[in-house]
Order: sequence, then structure tokens, then C-alpha cells
Amino acid sequence: MTTAPAPDSLTSVFVRLKLSLLRNGLRQSAARTAVYVTSIVVTALFGALLLLGFVLLRGYADAASLAILLTGVMALAWTVMPLFVPSGDETLDPSRLVMLPLHPRPLVRALLVASLVGTGPAFTLLVGLGAALALARGTGGVVVAVLAVPLVVLVCVALSRAVAAANVRLLTSRKGRDLAVLSGLVIALGIQAVNFGAQRLSRAGGLSSLEPATAVVSWLPPASAVAAVDSASQGDYAVAAVQLLLTAVALGALLYWWQRSLVRLMTEPDGSTIGAAPDTAGGGRESTGRLARLLPGGRTGPVMERSLRYIWRDPKTKMGWITSLAMGAIVPMFNALQGAGSVYWACFASGMLGMLMYNQFGQDTSAFWMVAQTISTPADAYAELRARALTLLVITMPFTVLVTVGTAAVSGAWSSLPDALGVAFALLGTMLGVGALASALFPYSIPQDSAYKNVAPGQGGLAWISIIGGMFAAALLCAPVIGAAIYLNVTDETSLLWLLLPLGTLYGALFLWAGLKLAAPRTARRLPEILAAVSKG
Repeated sequence: MTTAPAPDSLTSVFVRLKLSLLRNGLRQSAARTAVYVTSIVVTALFGALLLLGFVLLRGYADAASLAILLTGVMALAWTVMPLFVPSGDETLDPSRLVMLPLHPRPLVRALLVASLVGTGPAFTLLVGLGAALALARGTGGVVVAVLAVPLVVLVCVALSRAVAAANVRLLTSRKGRDLAVLSGLVIALGIQAVNFGAQRLSRAGGLSSLEPATAVVSWLPPASAVAAVDSASQGDYAVAAVQLLLTAVALGALLYWWQRSLVRLMTEPDGSTIGAAPDTAGGGRESTGRLARLLPGGRTGPVMERSLRYIWRDPKTKMGWITSLAMGAIVPMFNALQGAGSVYWACFASGMLGMLMYNQFGQDTSAFWMVAQTISTPADAYAELRARALTLLVITMPFTVLVTVGTAAVSGAWSSLPDALGVAFALLGTMLGVGALASALFPYSIPQDSAYKNVAPGQGGLAWISIIGGMFAAALLCAPVIGAAIYLNVTDETSLLWLLLPLGTLYGALFLWAGLKLAAPRTARRLPEILAAVSKG
């Protein structure tokens, strides 16, 4: 008599599911596989460099401050970044599991283990291992380090997933997603706070100025686990035990919170089960006549109107715009207020706004097939891309002028306004041109069924390479204008700096035109591939 094989555990099923999703995503094209492998190599190299840096810091008095604070910053990044940066993992989206007969506790365990598969947890492991190697001394320190490193990784992953699960209902509702765009301001302020902290640290003259912050963060999980290694290495075993216990308790609390969120998600009704009230007032019909009269004729007007409505109505598109506008204004202005920057910081606004041109077709998601029906020749593709670029210019050019003038006013460097504005326009036009080409060569999907996924599974590396590679390419193409500005300032040829305004504007317009011309035939030729890529989510 033969016995039936034991069923696989839920954990192994989810791990295999995640590996299958990654493998199937990479099988779609050799280019996607190359991009994903490149992203893994870059992440591994950066993590290895951090690990090496921690090893070299071993024995220094300030190594503990750096290790503890870096762990705290990494935990903060795990908390907020997965909600707002490109990521995609079908096994971690709880809304897809609502109809499955799964118990909460095994489900949390399976999701947690599946979450550990990826470059993010591997990078976190390298950072935690490096921090432990920098601080562990003696038998007690090594023993605590063995416990602390996995705790750091588990707390970071659990914190990220618990926050995501708790906010799924809010971020998937229309009003909730509209409120969530304010997170762009929070991220912008947070990044600028880190920038100012680094500036104050450089002026303070060393890491010793971080001791007050270290004293506080060392009692906040998961940084408290790294602090426990330092405490045990110094012989304070009671303090080390308390700090390690804090991290373990935090892990348990996060898992409990995550489980409760999953229970509510799978048992409580949401707004999607309630029918919309009929519109009896007759006010549901919108008039597009006024906006259409302000836009050009032909294909350009309807495309611009569609893009403007995406900016106003689509929560993810709106979030990207608010983040770019906020950071583009905050970074130059705050640096000018601190006396640590020049008018050229206004180019940061051009860079942030130019990134919005990347992945133009991805924001259409599966609806791009309707646009694709109207593109049959390179001329059609050129008209489509040109109209989308004009939509961005309608907003980005006045905003760039406003930020540059404001930065000049705050810093009092009015004489540098023309050349700074010329460099900013050159960078903006170059990025828009490169963005059009990147949209044709590296399209990726922006899923609409998940509040905290901005890229479909298997496309994360493609998105990062498209954006980061495009930024480097735009910077290189804009190097002549930047070099001319540097040369004229160094040689005191200030009387010629005003020429950078018309030259920079023409330079940006030329590369925008060139980028559109190069992208148009590639868009028309690769239309089926683009449609398949942006419809993946």
C-alpha cells in the first residue's frame, strides 16, 4: 500500500512562486535578463563596498555611531521606500490572496520567508553583517552579533510588509490614493533633511558630533540590535540583552500587526463592494471644450489633454509630479537659505522634472493599446511623443524659471541668473530627449491593482537601469554647456555668461528634437514589444 506524498508547506510554495515569477519575467527578453543581472551586480558591488568599509572601520572609536545610525536610516528606508519606488512582487500583494483559504499565521510566515528572496534583503544582510564585523569584539560580542544580524534583516523586511499591508485599503481607494500623493512631500523633506545633516556633519568636523543622535537611535529597533553588539563587546551584557530583546519584541509586534492587517483585509468589506450612487444631478458630465480651445490642433491637442488629465487624475502620476516639483523646489531653496549653494542648484529642478519623460507609455498601462492603434508610422510616433514632451514643457519650463529666480533671490546672486537658467534649460531639454528614447527602448508596466507597486514583477531592474542610465546619458550630453559655464566662471569671463541663456535654450531644444526623432522610428518598430511590456501589470 502506497501512501500519498505529503503536501508541500505553504512557505515552500510561496518561495517557489516568487522564484517562478522572477524566472518567467526574465524569460521575456534577453535585454530584460541583462538589465536584471546588471542591477544585481551593481547592488552586490555597492553592498560589498559597504561591507569592506565597515571592516576597515573596525577598531575606530566612531565606528559604532556610523554603524548604528546607518542601520536606523536603512530601516527607515525599508519603511517608506517600497511604497513609492519601483518594486514588484506578486507573492507579497495581500489583495491577491483574499479568496484563498489560508490561515493568517502560516500566511505571514510564508510571506516573510518569500520576502527574504531578493536583492533588497541581500543588501540589508551585507550592511548588517558589516556593522556587526565592525563592532564585534570578544566572545560575547560575536555571540550577540550572530543573533543581531538576522534580527536586523527580519525586522526591516517585516516592517516594510506590515506598513504596506496596513495601507493597502487606503492606497487602493481613489480618495486614499489622492491623499497618498502627499507622501512625495514627506520623502522630499526627508531626503533634504539627510542632506542638511550631512552638511552639518562636515562642518562639525567628525563623527563625534553624532553621539547624541546615536544615544537615541541605539534604543530603537532594529538599530538596537547593532548597538547590542557594541555593548556586549564592551562588557555591558545587561545593556546588550535589553537592546537585543527590544529588537526581538519589535519583530514580534510587527508580525502581529501584519497578521491583524491581513485578517482585516481578507474578512472586512471595502468600498469596492458598495455600488456607486447614481448621478441624478446631471453634474457628472465634464466639459472639455475650454481646455481643448487652449491646446494646439491636430493630434497634438488631444494627446496633451490626455496627458494633463493623467497628471490631475491618476494617483501614481500625480504622486510622481508632486514629488518632483517638491524636491525640485526644496533642494535649491534650502541650500540657498543655508548659504551652502549657488544659483546652479536650480538645475536640480530640471533633473527631477526631466525624469518625468521616462517611461511615457507605461503610465497608460493596458490602455496603451488604444494609443497603439493610432500609431502606424514613425510620423505618428513622432507626433505622439512630441505632444507628450510639450505637455511636460508647459509645466516644467515656467517652474524651472520660478525656481531659478527664487534661488537667485534668496542667494543674492542675480548676476548668475542668465547662465544658470541656460544650463537648466539645456539639461531639461536633454533629459526630455533622452527620456523619449528610453520610453521606446526600456518600457515597463506601472500596475494599477496595487498601491505599493510601481513596476511589474521582473521589470524592477529594467526600470532602474532606464532611469539611472538615462540620467547619466543626459548629464554626458549636457557636458558641453556645463563645461562652458565652468570655464567662463573660472576664467572670470563673466561678461560672456549671459550667452549661456540663449545657447543653453537652443542646445536643449536641439537635443529634445534629436531625441524625439531617434525615438519615433524605434517606437513604431517596437510597438508590439512596448504594448506587451506596459500591459504586463
